Amino acid sequence: MKKILKSILPPILVEIYRKIKSPKYGWFGDFDSWSDAEKASTGYESNEILNQIRESAFKVKNKEAVYERDGVVFEEVEYSWPLLAGLMYTTIQSKNKLNVLDFGGSLGSTYFQNKKFLDRLDDVSWNIIEQKHFVDIGKTDFEDERLSFYYDIENCMEAKSPDVLVLSSVLQYIEKPYELLSDLLNYDFKFIMIDRTPFSTERRDIIKVQNVPESIYKASYPCWFFDEKKLVSKVKDSNYELIEKFEANDGKKQECEFNGMIFERK
Repeated sequence: MKKILKSILPPILVEIYRKIKSPKYGWFGDFDSWSDAEKASTGYESNEILNQIRESAFKVKNKEAVYERDGVVFEEVEYSWPLLAGLMYTTIQSKNKLNVLDFGGSLGSTYFQNKKFLDRLDDVSWNIIEQKHFVDIGKTDFEDERLSFYYDIENCMEAKSPDVLVLSSVLQYIEKPYELLSDLLNYDFKFIMIDRTPFSTERRDIIKVQNVPESIYKASYPCWFFDEKKLVSKVKDSNYELIEKFEANDGKKQECEFNGMIFERK
């Protein structure tokens, strides 16, 4: 029906139809391109998003809240136990050292989520790559002897040489995720951990727009639902073994399942 409507209706009427049919929040659409999805959304770089995440992260840092995710504070930590187990496993394999590159790690959501356990380790280096405005704040307000922020991968690799790559709720918000993944695979990490990533129940790559509930912040942005077989093959073809797959805390949503994977270099 969507394809038929697109073929016979003017673009303005198609857009009106999309708005009528789309939910108030959640995911909608099946866009032909990332640019089309951008035109139907507000984007991820608004100050409102940054300010909300910063405020929430400050509460966690100052122990006014125990956990923050996507700018929302929680009274209890919602652990991703498989991811945490993977981090502990890599620590053992690396002689009790944990050296992480957390790509798209916000202001340290995953780090602070697992801090109770990470604090038990003697040698932890958690390094976050993010957009410039996140890194600026991260360096000023959150960086310490264990948590660092970098503007680009090259400087991070040169300074810390992390051997664990964490991709938690990030690949779906990248315009060209497979190109990014190819670039990251070139660094030959010992371990790759993917978490909170949506995979299409239609077994194909789909571009949608995600509407965020206004109770969190007012925003919408393009989002991929991935072909799981395609993405897993991309990593495995670069000499990695899939040692575990798990259901992410986000669970099953409309037309997708949020999963995670742990890969180890052969």
